[in-house]
Amino acid sequence: MTPRRTGVSAARKERWRWLLYVAMALGGALLTFAAARAEQKASDDATFRKLTDAYCAAWSSGSADAPARFYAKDADLVFYDLAPFSYHGWTQYHEGVQKEFFNSNFESGKLTAGKDLKVVRRGNIAWTTVSMHFSEKTKDGKATETQIRYTGIWERRGSRWLLVHEHLSAPME
Repeated sequence: MTPRRTGVSAARKERWRWLLYVAMALGGALLTFAAARAEQKASDDATFRKLTDAYCAAWSSGSADAPARFYAKDADLVFYDLAPFSYHGWTQYHEGVQKEFFNSNFESGKLTAGKDLKVVRRGNIAWTTVSMHFSEKTKDGKATETQIRYTGIWERRGSRWLLVHEHLSAPME
C-alpha cells in the first residue's frame, strides 16, 4: 500500500503544480492587461490635453477658420454653443461663430482650458469634459470674463481625432 499512496500523492502534487502554473499564467495576463490599460489611459490623457490646448489656442486666434481642423464636416452634426442655441454642421457653426463672436467689435480673446480635463475613451469614440475660461476685449473698451463648461465628443477618423459634437455652457449669474 505504501507504493500506491506515493503514486496518488505524486499525481496529486502534479495536479496542484499544473493548477499553480495556470493560476500564475492567468495572474500574469491580468497584470499585463491592467498595465496596458493604464498605459492607454495615460496616453489618452496626454493626447486629449494636447488637443484641448491646441483647440483653445485656435479659438483664441480671432477667426473661426483656425479651429476648423478640429471638427468633422458632416452636415448632420449638432454643436451647442453659448450663442445662439445650436448649430447644425460645421458650415453653419463657422458662419454663426464668426458673426456672433468675431464680429467687427471684437478686438481679442483668449480661451483657456482648466486643469480638470477628464477623458473617457471607448474604441474610436472619446468624450472629454473640462472647465474653460474665456477673456474677451472689444474695440469699444469692454472686457468680459466668462467661465465655461465644455463637453466634447471626439471620433477617431483615420489617424485624427475630430469633434462630432460639443456642448458649451456658462453658469447663470
